[in-house]
Amino acid sequence: MSDPQSLKNIGLKATFPRLKILELFEKGGMRHMTAEDVYRMLIAENMDIGLATVYRVLTQFEQAGLLERHFFESGKAVFEINRGKHHDHLVCVDCGRVEEFYDPEIERRQNLVAEERGFKIQDHALYLYAQCTKEACPHRNPPAAHDD
Repeated sequence: MSDPQSLKNIGLKATFPRLKILELFEKGGMRHMTAEDVYRMLIAENMDIGLATVYRVLTQFEQAGLLERHFFESGKAVFEINRGKHHDHLVCVDCGRVEEFYDPEIERRQNLVAEERGFKIQDHALYLYAQCTKEACPHRNPPAAHDD
């Protein structure tokens, strides 16, 4: 998708900032990024770009259906590439790490609950906020040292 013709096909000029931002989502190590995350990554690559431009491009990509926007507990918009497959999210309340999952039983139950109440689901987003229970979680912040 991060080629000039793909962007032209959805009505966007293939500018270097757009191509670079799309490449970060397609090839980068982070799946969910805020505009600030994207901005920091571009600055780290010595790219001369403003935060306002990053916000503008992310919004354009969302409107074109390339990215999805989520609002997890932090209140900040988080973007992820739209791969066309539905999934839900587990969000760690301690470190903010997001883990994606898909559970057919949850999907079936949601549809059943809606149907029982006279609804037909058009779209939905499920965010589960939880604390990680893994003993050696690599994402957990170490406990703060106390002065005695």
